[in-house]
Amino acid sequence: MNKKTVMKLQDATQRITNFDEVALGYNDDEALLEAARCLSCRHAPCIKGCPVNINIPAFIKQILNHDIDNAYQVIAEANLLPGVCGRVCPQETQCEAVCVRGKKGEAVAIGRLERYVSDHASKKRQEINSKINKKVAIVGSGPAGLACSGVLGNLGYDVDVFESLHVTGGVLMYGIPEFRLPKAIVNEEIDNLKKMGIKFYPNMVIGKSLTIDELFKEGYQAVFVGSGAGLPKFMGIPGENLNGVFSANEFLSRINLMKAHLDSFDTPLKTMRKIAVVGGGNVAMDAARCAKRLNSEEVYIIYRRSFSEMPARLEEVEHAKEEGINFLILTNPLQIIGDDKAYVKAIECVEMILGEPDASGRRSPIIKPGSNFLLEVDAVIMALGNYPNPLLAAATPQLKTDRRGCLIVDSQNMTTYPGVFAGGDIVTGAATVILAMGAGKQAALNIHQYLQTQKA
Repeated sequence: MNKKTVMKLQDATQRITNFDEVALGYNDDEALLEAARCLSCRHAPCIKGCPVNINIPAFIKQILNHDIDNAYQVIAEANLLPGVCGRVCPQETQCEAVCVRGKKGEAVAIGRLERYVSDHASKKRQEINSKINKKVAIVGSGPAGLACSGVLGNLGYDVDVFESLHVTGGVLMYGIPEFRLPKAIVNEEIDNLKKMGIKFYPNMVIGKSLTIDELFKEGYQAVFVGSGAGLPKFMGIPGENLNGVFSANEFLSRINLMKAHLDSFDTPLKTMRKIAVVGGGNVAMDAARCAKRLNSEEVYIIYRRSFSEMPARLEEVEHAKEEGINFLILTNPLQIIGDDKAYVKAIECVEMILGEPDASGRRSPIIKPGSNFLLEVDAVIMALGNYPNPLLAAATPQLKTDRRGCLIVDSQNMTTYPGVFAGGDIVTGAATVILAMGAGKQAALNIHQYLQTQKA
């Protein structure tokens, strides 16, 4: 009982030839076996460890009662996207990190059980509370926007969600590969929101198609901005403008949205034999694992710190290793070198050693003198994080931002523009799906409180 029930995976040698989901999920017997490990703690620290406060012992108890639909309803009271969260949330640093079972063994596999419930429940729609004759606009259909819209829709508001892309789902659609989060799962979760009466409007760039001022003029009484952080960071080193250098955002978007890995689509990526991915987060793992599936010879992850400082989920790092990704840790790029036609042919790197901890608590990397070397590659993917896109703030002078370009909000998620709320990566900078959802949920409750005080 001290070990988690193993979840079956697609074999590594097979999965690098396809984009099918790697983790296969629990069957009924495996879910029951894992659910039986829950101690049903009276003080339930796992609930406090969850950013959206799912009643974890209660839904696990319903699994043991063989009542998957009720287990789903328990989760849905706090989280309307369990199929997403069960797959991509870093439970090991949140609910599972404080699981009592984990003190003398391995924590209960809460994320795997949440996924099991979502995949097996009938997902009957809950009754909506009595209608409130007020309209709220949501900017962005990523995790924060979806969570905010779900809570407000459930409270009875008329909710319209505006998405700049041609598909809804934000980063869940363009940023996370199919093998980690199938798009059918995201679409199913969004369809459930549509059944609540929430309306989605793609191809709407708020700040261009419509301004926030115009939203208020059209009758919306509050606006939530959950447009995320989609502007990629670069290192500022020589050669970043060469052909064959991608941001992870562009690379993943071309695969996830434009199907650039499929010959049947008219948006192909050029053939890449050797690919370097710079970064150590989940996005870097996603990019490298996608690159591996493009019939490349070698894929390298270049990361300036050690494995212990790597911010990616341990599970994603292990999956990348199993798939044959080469890790060059304690290594940092100095420049990207091109050929006479301005195409990438190599990347110059230097080895690093770790010094004293920086402000984040991680030890600062220091260049090891004389350790320069060249790595032959024909593509480089920069996976260094993202900034918020400045378009909306530039078009809305009432919205104040900090030095990173993130929107400034108060304790009630209100921006400096009265009636405009914000949450998720647009406020915090790039973070996790579940933290964005938690911010969206809290903002929805604050919007509700705000609107109850406003005259009709």
